[in-house]
Amino acid sequence: MTVAPVAHTAHGVATRALAWLHEHRALGGFQDDATADLDDPDGVYKPLGEASLAASIVLREGVTGGTQLRHARELLDFCWAQLRHGDLLYERQLRHTLLTDPLEVYAPFARAGHRHQALEEVLAHTSAVDAMTEVVPNRRIAVANAHRTVGIPRDDDWDALAGATWLGRAPEPWAIDWHTAYCATHTVFHLTDWGAHPDGLPRHVVDHLTAWLPVWFDVWAEARQWDLVGELLVVGACLPEPRVDPAEWAVFAAAQQADGLVPRDGDPVAGDATERFRDHQHTGVVAVLAGTVALSRLLGSAR
Repeated sequence: MTVAPVAHTAHGVATRALAWLHEHRALGGFQDDATADLDDPDGVYKPLGEASLAASIVLREGVTGGTQLRHARELLDFCWAQLRHGDLLYERQLRHTLLTDPLEVYAPFARAGHRHQALEEVLAHTSAVDAMTEVVPNRRIAVANAHRTVGIPRDDDWDALAGATWLGRAPEPWAIDWHTAYCATHTVFHLTDWGAHPDGLPRHVVDHLTAWLPVWFDVWAEARQWDLVGELLVVGACLPEPRVDPAEWAVFAAAQQADGLVPRDGDPVAGDATERFRDHQHTGVVAVLAGTVALSRLLGSAR
């Protein structure tokens, strides 16, 4: 692999997507005084957590320029202010013991230096209770990684957690659908903490992904499922030997619009600025993560 061209492409995609998220961040805020009992957690709350995740990884890796680091910090600070500097998360966890989303939303902020002592005390207690018996396998890994990120002691068996997932069982590669593909990508994200621990992937999973990622990429690129395509690029960058293919990155980059928006799929991008932002914000987050992790792994490999 020639590092320079694909690194340039990945960096460009991430930079433009981050600038787009930063410029339109106010469109992703609460329109009223949100309480811990959210009417629609997926409407604003979840996207705020996703935007903060992307910003935290940009800050963690530190491989972009000064403007991008400023954009990431300002985006993160905006999200933190929307969550009332952690008070909304604290109240939500205090009222709803079994919810894991306050911990998962909090983790990127903790990674980037925003801490909330009262929330962490409650999280330590709910962790000790360990009542997540009904959480599906890839989600259990997400929660375990959030505990790891925040620094709450756990005795999670990572091999057992991985083995319980669809990807951990390494089934026939054609036995996959859109939903299962997302589950598989998130298994990788959380086992490796977004590329920070590539050795967190079991060897047989690495072999399975190395063999079949190119096929899955082609399938969903042909279907123009750009959000999932971006997640598959993140997966490749998280492997112990990062897979950052120039041709695949060229395909993904070609889908990005001039203003930095990355469409979620092949449907026309329509609506006013708010609708466009809310419909495609997640793919922007994915593009930032994909480009940042890929660039960081490439530079590390080059060194």
